[in-house]
Amino acid sequence: MEKLQKGKFEVLLSDPVFPCGRPTTLCETMGKAEIWLIRTYWDFEFPRPYLPNFEFVGGLHCKPAKPLPKEMEEFVQSSGEDGVVVFTLGSMVKNLTDEKANLIASALAQVPQKVLWRYKGKIPATLGSNTRLFDWIPQNDLLGHPKTKAFITHGGTNGIYEAIYHGIPMVGIPMFADQPDNIAHMKAKGAAVEVNMNTMTSADLLGAVRTVINDPSYKENAVRLSRIHHDQPVKPLDRAVFWIEFVMRHKGAKHLRVAAHDLTWLQYHSLDVIAFLLACVAVPILLVVKCCFFSFRKICKTGKKQKKE
Repeated sequence: MEKLQKGKFEVLLSDPVFPCGRPTTLCETMGKAEIWLIRTYWDFEFPRPYLPNFEFVGGLHCKPAKPLPKEMEEFVQSSGEDGVVVFTLGSMVKNLTDEKANLIASALAQVPQKVLWRYKGKIPATLGSNTRLFDWIPQNDLLGHPKTKAFITHGGTNGIYEAIYHGIPMVGIPMFADQPDNIAHMKAKGAAVEVNMNTMTSADLLGAVRTVINDPSYKENAVRLSRIHHDQPVKPLDRAVFWIEFVMRHKGAKHLRVAAHDLTWLQYHSLDVIAFLLACVAVPILLVVKCCFFSFRKICKTGKKQKKE
């Protein structure tokens, strides 16, 4: 059933329908949406008002950890009481400059934990014996492993939510898109430390990793967010499937959409109302000015006439 639901979810979201015969703007297309599925939840977001057709399904891809591959499990177990650090910059960053890679490897070599680093580039010269490079890692399974102490991440939504799901504190190295904002949320929640990819030194990264591991408040805050995430009456995936099928059953969800989507740009910004009110104010002012000007001219003419006489 879960596989079937996931299939429905992916197909429905990846097959947008556009009006035929005329160009369509992005704003118009977005305005026609019946339901919005937001990939966050209140463990990540801050309180703010939302419309009825907004549903939060953050963490819908998260699941309990599965056993690690044998070789990887042996490496993790060899960490002893110190545990491991998981490091990945996502699938879009495949390699780094030699200078940056050596800087990172040098910092990681100084931590007592074993490090699993997803990296496809050239092996850094400063790579420590405690660090192992992998072309791919089972990120969710590693974050759910009891020996994982910290997660060094670029701040992608998937990774952030897997860390929240398993209660793992983070070191954020955001680079583009929504990543800086995601890490800013985690910093504000007390579950992450941020370092700047462009200006960081080996000491900066080492200090950030040591902070999130040795300061118990980061782990406590990460676990608190995890408890909030898990304390939901309906799982995020089930909620997403329900609302998609709700729209299908009722052939839309017009009763949840605000009338603002049907207003023109002028009406939405109340420019017609503003213009009317300005006219109501401007006309009396104009009349008063005209009357004063007329009276002034009348007085001037009368004065000149009396002088001549």
